[in-house]
Amino acid sequence: MKEQQKKKAAPVLVVLILIVLVGAAGVVSFLINRYKPGTEYMAGNEYFNLTDENSVALIQNGELLEEQAVLIGGEPYAAYTYVESQLNSCFYWDEETKGILLTTSGGVQTLLPGDAAVAKTPGGQPAVQQESDGKVYISLDVVKEYTDLDYAYYSDPNRVVIRNEWDGVEQATVQSDTAQVRQKGGIKSLILADVQKGDTLLYLENLDNWCKVMTADGYTGYIQTEDISEPEAIEARTAKKDSYERITRDHKINLVWHQSTSTESNDAMAEMTAEMTGVNVISPTWFSVTDETGTISSLASADYVKLAHEAGREVWGLIDNFNEAFDETTDLAYASVRSRIIEQLLAEAASCGMDGINVDFENLKEAGIPHYLQFLRELTSAAHAQNLVVSVDTPVPQAYTMYYQRGEQARFVDYMIVMAYDEHFAGSEEAGSVSSLPFVQQAVEEMTRVMPADQVICGIPFYTRVWTEKFGQSAITSEVLGMDGAKNYAKENQMTETWDASLGQNVATVETSDARYTIWMEDEQSMEEKLKVIQSADLAGVAEWKLGFECADVWSLISEYIETNS
Repeated sequence: MKEQQKKKAAPVLVVLILIVLVGAAGVVSFLINRYKPGTEYMAGNEYFNLTDENSVALIQNGELLEEQAVLIGGEPYAAYTYVESQLNSCFYWDEETKGILLTTSGGVQTLLPGDAAVAKTPGGQPAVQQESDGKVYISLDVVKEYTDLDYAYYSDPNRVVIRNEWDGVEQATVQSDTAQVRQKGGIKSLILADVQKGDTLLYLENLDNWCKVMTADGYTGYIQTEDISEPEAIEARTAKKDSYERITRDHKINLVWHQSTSTESNDAMAEMTAEMTGVNVISPTWFSVTDETGTISSLASADYVKLAHEAGREVWGLIDNFNEAFDETTDLAYASVRSRIIEQLLAEAASCGMDGINVDFENLKEAGIPHYLQFLRELTSAAHAQNLVVSVDTPVPQAYTMYYQRGEQARFVDYMIVMAYDEHFAGSEEAGSVSSLPFVQQAVEEMTRVMPADQVICGIPFYTRVWTEKFGQSAITSEVLGMDGAKNYAKENQMTETWDASLGQNVATVETSDARYTIWMEDEQSMEEKLKVIQSADLAGVAEWKLGFECADVWSLISEYIETNS
């Protein structure tokens, strides 16, 4: 009986053992599959979103762009709009000539679509090509010749890797013999690229066990942290200097604007400057663009220049855009208009013997900035051929004027003059300072952030405003006063003056039965505070608006801080 029971139990035991063995094998297989790295690769064309053999992916500063380049004759070209906005705005499409205008130290070159005479690719093709749909393309190899960037083209799949920003960039070195960059942070994720020990990767982000990186040839993905070294900052790169030579002075600039609106104003210059000291540049408001064709009006005077030179001063004639018949947004889009303005201006400069040009185009619209920049490039190129200094006036950088591209302007012109005034102006909704100390500090900080300090001249006001706030009324009014005028007004109206250290100004106030009157004074104290900022930043100099608004003592004060050697 017992023997029969043993015979019956044996098969059951075998079955149980087999079940256990199968289960164990399943667990082992599960664990192996779970922790075994995936071996499937992601197709390159899929990763770079390439849909045909002539599409070229663009990777710029570590980011895969939606914008794509194209292969033309086997060479990479990018759309003009991309090149101009993202790489180098010196490639300017001129609608009138139907070509790309490229401004270099040697002048302005015209690159016509399909014409290889001026510039061509390494393969001998024209630098600029225009497709049947009208879209304009520029060879990226040609762009590289004139632009501060790193650039490389790779095939299979087609892609271009570009870098034109180097601040804060880190890199890491591959330390494993079998490392891979995957689409996502996980061993089962698709493989983007195999990397070799010693390869350098762009280090983008740390995610504990995985790090986000980019390979030299443009794949951005994830690699296991243990497979790479600690990140290191890439050695700070000194941007390649533009080949555009500036005409500068070996001394500080002390410029005063002279609002000259007639021949009588010109004649009054000698008397107005008789007691003036320290100023080495005078800028008369002689020129204005008067119509859409680029005609300019002129009050230029050789006698004026002669008197200024005899006093040891240069003359930088000012040109403005204040005439409503001229719209720089649309009119400067025409090469013929830009050329006409420049030709007339340089002819006047040669005729009267002036030393420089001061461009005072104000209230610029964003749509017109590309044309304005091209105007400055062409003007500077032509002016330098006559050894003329080119300076440009600009308002204090604010969020709503960042589109002015001041850094781009500074690539070509010799000096940038930031007008650190009109903080509060005639149309302001509230009373306030024309030029508080924080406003001047902001002007200096923002300008020197995008250009060298020795290219920046800080404009300061010789004027202020008396503000009238009628009780019971929301509207405010103001009246401009010169430095002496403000002092006299405050004295005559028995105003109380209080020093406001936060603004760097004396504030004069008085109340009558029907209104409050306030002046944020521009006097020797406020001037000195501004001059300290200019001196501390080691700027190229100072400019004052305007001659005739100053008090007698201000010239010697400016000379204490701005040593002009004149």
